[in-house]
This record gives sequence, structure tokens and C-alpha cells, in this order.
Amino acid sequence: MNNTLQHPAIHAVSQPDRPAFIMATSGEIVTYRDLDRRSCQAAQLFRALGLKAGDHIAIQMENNRHFMEIMWGAQRAGLIYTAISSHLKCDEASCIVANCLARVLITSAALAEVAMDMVGKVNAVQLFMVDGTRPGFESWEKALARQSETPIADEQAGIQMLYSSGTTGQPKGILPTWQPGSPVHQMSTAMASLADFFQIDENTVYLSPAPLYHAAPLVYNTLVMSRGGTSVIMEKFDAESSLALIGRYGCTHSQWVPIMFIRMLKLPEAIRAKCDVSSMRIAIHAAAPCPREIKEQMIAWWGNIIWEYYSSTEGAGATIINTEQWLAHPGSVGVAVNSKVHIVDDAGKELPAGKVGTVYFSDGLQSFEYFNEPERTRDAYNEKGWSTSGDVGYVDEAGFLYLTDRRNFMIISGGVNIYPQEIENILITHERVADVAVFGIPNAEFGEEVKAVVQPRHWSDAGDELALELMQWCRRRLSGVKCPRSIDFKRELPRLDNGKLYKRLLRDSYLQAATASLIAHSPA
Repeated sequence: MNNTLQHPAIHAVSQPDRPAFIMATSGEIVTYRDLDRRSCQAAQLFRALGLKAGDHIAIQMENNRHFMEIMWGAQRAGLIYTAISSHLKCDEASCIVANCLARVLITSAALAEVAMDMVGKVNAVQLFMVDGTRPGFESWEKALARQSETPIADEQAGIQMLYSSGTTGQPKGILPTWQPGSPVHQMSTAMASLADFFQIDENTVYLSPAPLYHAAPLVYNTLVMSRGGTSVIMEKFDAESSLALIGRYGCTHSQWVPIMFIRMLKLPEAIRAKCDVSSMRIAIHAAAPCPREIKEQMIAWWGNIIWEYYSSTEGAGATIINTEQWLAHPGSVGVAVNSKVHIVDDAGKELPAGKVGTVYFSDGLQSFEYFNEPERTRDAYNEKGWSTSGDVGYVDEAGFLYLTDRRNFMIISGGVNIYPQEIENILITHERVADVAVFGIPNAEFGEEVKAVVQPRHWSDAGDELALELMQWCRRRLSGVKCPRSIDFKRELPRLDNGKLYKRLLRDSYLQAATASLIAHSPA
């Protein structure tokens, strides 16, 4: 295993004119020479601002050229850098800036409305903006231009500290195991293992369709640039554009979430047929369990190049499965790599194969802590030192892991455990459904009942007739207790552009209404 981080500085010497990354929509190319110079200037600027190794910065911006340049600058300056979702509003983002102890916040003119609201709420934080300025913000580009393009004298490796998406509760800062003062060219064992496993090298052309603030895109783009390949970074995911980019740039690698597969599969056949994806060698997907039928369709279309992995931002363990293994174990997310997986019941007892419980990992390549959250950190580990992010699943006799859902979303109806993911996987395969969320709401007799909220492909279809059709669709495929008792329609579900469904907010609005109704109709 090669755990040397062949830093952009090295590629700037050996292949200065090779694109480090290309912005897909604008076509802007940033070469390794460009990336080296700008990341040096960024590191110099951080030092000029008084930041030393181990200090924190925050980045909140959409996918743009500056993002990776700033990230590499922070990495060269030994900083802890936190990328914040570009969708968060003022209070949400301000809380993260405060919690991560950021001394600098860099945002963009595209997010000026939120940025302006944050002025005065993030005291003692130096504020910068790219692609324009607003009162209270200094131009990042102008500040950068005043800096030297030579490396700082005390270069050392920094690290990312990302926040959980908050789909099941308040976001938590996740700080991996880290040794301040590490050589800037040193890659963690976990990162090196990932790059080797997926054969990322100087010939890699990686299509990045997801937001850079999310863990997987940030990690994979970092790996590609560390190995001298080229990233094609989409400003925003679009199904048809993604397919066109694969053919245009001869992309060899890509990383997806299941909803992206679904959107591509639901394109008209004529559009799909004209797209050349023959250059693709490894297409990786993760972030959520993929409906079995969707994955089968992708394999039939793209061939045996589909890889799936399961992990979390915490990164304490992982499983991986290739196409051949998945066909032999359909629905699985793979076997543990560089770690061990354990299924544990509520009493802390490890369960045998076939039994559903909370997924824990041990013996991973890195540990983690929730930043400034000692109690939450303790809750993530059991007395044996195994850690969990709260997912629920089981392993088969061969050790392949199957996910059922997150513990927070499990529905208990009449004493029966129901996992919404299974129902969502059935509904999303209906040709008239674009997206779906399933969760439990209060029921006076059974405790909870199954509620489905559907985003139809065509809003004109929303109504009783489609609801009945979808009910029948479920009844033919699921036991009666798992079928939705009711189906509502929304024009768009609150899905983050990293592919994760922000189900907590949706569920909470229904819980409030259902609870109020139960109280109103309860006996005096």
C-alpha cells in the first residue's frame, strides 16, 4: 500500500499543465501548476491572518473553482477545515461556525443572502467572500493576490472536520483521529487504502456529481488530486448532463448516490441510448441503501462496474461489495474491509447471522470524536470500544451486511418493527414516482402507522387515483402491516443535493399534526 500523498505540489513539477480539475458547466480548467500556486497563496494568507496549525476554518459555498483551492491551502497549513452545506440558513450555519471554533469563514456571492445574515452572529470570525463582496466581507481573491506563491515555512498536513447532515438530529462535528504536525505529503492509512482499492492513479478521470461539502465527494476529489488524476466537478447534479460528461471527458471513475441512479434511469430511453459510458471502469455508490431493482437496472445498463460501499462520515469502519458479489448477495452492502462488523441488540449483546440489530464496527483504521461533544462521543461507543452511527441491519452466514434503516426511523406498529427503507424501495420503482419518504405517525390503536409522502413525476398525477394505485402496488409486494395506511403528495421532497432525504423535518411536521389530532379526539 502506498500511503504517500503525492501532493499537488509534486504534480505541479512533474505534470504542471495537466488539469487537476475541470468545472463541468463553465469548462474552467485548473491545472496542477494553478492549484499549487493558489493553495500556496491560501496557506500564506492563513498564516498572515494569524492562524497556526491546529486552528479551524469554515467554508460555505456552492461547488466552484475556489473550493478545492481553499481546501488544499488549509491542508498545507495544518488547519482543521469544516465544509458547511450550502443549503443551511443563517442560524444553522452560524451554529456550526461557532461550534467548530472557526477563526475564518469563507463564503460566496451566490450565498450572499445567508452570509449577510451571519454578520454579527459569528463574532471574532474573519469573513471572506469569493466572486464578489458584501459589507462585512473582504474579497478572498484580492487578499489572495497579495500573497506569495511559495510554500509556507512550516507546512504540515491539515484535516477535514465535517458535520453530520442532521437528517436525524442536530449536526455533530466529526473529527477523525489526527496527529498534528504530520508531514504534508503523508496520507492516512484509511485514505491510502481507499485510493488503492478503487485503483485511483494518474490516469483516473473522476466525475464528481455531488456537492463538495459532503464527505464522499470531498474525499474522492482529494484522492484523485493526490494521485495526479483529473476531477470533473459538476456545479450541480443533472442526470442527462452527467451522462454527457462521461462521454465528453472519457471519465473512468464516478461516485453516486441511489437517487442519482434513479434520475438517470427515468430519463427517456432515447436520451440514455445516445450516451457513451464505455470509458467508465468503476462506478461507486453509497450514502443510502440502493433499491434492488434500481441496482439491477444499472448493472444491466453499465455492466459489472458497479461498486457499493457502506460507511459514514465518522469513518470508523466500512464494507465494500462489487457487482459479482452483489449478484450473489442481492441487497447487501458488502463485507467489512479493514474493520470488523458486529450486530448488537438493545441490551448490548452481539447477535448471530440473520438477526436485526444496531450495526457496530471495531478494529477500523481510524477512530473519531464528536468535536466538543464528549457525551455524544461516549454514546457512539459501547463498553467494548465498538462504534456505531445508528444504522440498523444484519449479516448473513457469509458475513455480508444488509442495512434495514436508521434506528431513529424505525416504525413500531402493533408491536411489529417496520423499516421504512424497505417500503421506500418498493414505491420508488413505480414509473409514476419521482421520490418518496416513509415514516411513522401516531395511531391510537397500534401506536404508530405507516405514512408515505410521494413526489410524483408529473404533478398532474397527484390525487386519489394515483394514491390507490400505489397502495395496490405495495400490497402486491409487501405484507399488509408494512403497507402505507395513507399517501400524501408533495411537489418536491426535502432531499439534500448530497442525496440524503431530510426526513426528520418532514416527519416532524406530520407528528405535530397527528399528535394534536389524537389529543383533540381522545376521551375527556
